[in-house]
Amino acid sequence: MRALVAEKVSPYLLIEGVCDTRLPVMIRDAPPGMCVYHLENSDIFKAKKLARDKVCLRGNVPASLLSTGSPEQVREYCARLIKEVGEGGGFLMDTAVNFTEARPENVKAMFDYTREHDAY
Repeated sequence: MRALVAEKVSPYLLIEGVCDTRLPVMIRDAPPGMCVYHLENSDIFKAKKLARDKVCLRGNVPASLLSTGSPEQVREYCARLIKEVGEGGGFLMDTAVNFTEARPENVKAMFDYTREHDAY
């Protein structure tokens, strides 16, 4: 990562699985203001508390919610993400990773809610 940053390239890391116990080190070692961490199943709320303004967080709308939840549940989760993780910036709304089984109305709810509340 440091070599990429030295060349003025912002590293984008896809962090698969649950890496909650590694988050403190992963964030501590990140060059400030340069990295995007796309979290699959790690606790994005914990990551935000650790990251503050050091890294940009992306993702974390669970595939399970998109495939089995209701549009209202998706909107509620997106509201929480925007309120807690979006506070102060440094957040990109996205799915956890793989959402091939997602219900179209749930994906639409995620996008629509984000567009309606994009000024966070």
